[in-house]
Amino acid sequence: QVQLVESGGGLVQAGGSLRLSCAASGRTFSSYAVGWFRQAPGKEREFVAAIGWSGGSTLYADSLKGRFTISRDNAKNTVYLQMNNLKPEDTAVYYCAAGNVEATMVDEYDYWGQGTQVTVSS
Repeated sequence: QVQLVESGGGLVQAGGSLRLSCAASGRTFSSYAVGWFRQAPGKEREFVAAIGWSGGSTLYADSLKGRFTISRDNAKNTVYLQMNNLKPEDTAVYYCAAGNVEATMVDEYDYWGQGTQVTVSS
């Protein structure tokens, strides 16, 4: 069983940066891949980025490559999402999720956090 808690969201102006954290409980966290997803009002949850259990492999949504970076520190049971040059269209609730492999589909993940709001003003 893994429990996930996101933090680091907030209000930022366009062009600014935020770093989201996904803190996990459970001794087996380091064996899970972790993904970040986001959901804007009225839209489906969409894939943002994912990282393998060791941090050696990563996946990104094509539209976000170069602006977002995912990383993890297994000693701290934490996965990060660094978001730079934020745009108003990045406004959404951001969720982290844990699963067996890094994947882009929601259904591939077994455990989810409660989400953290990111709002980017123009």
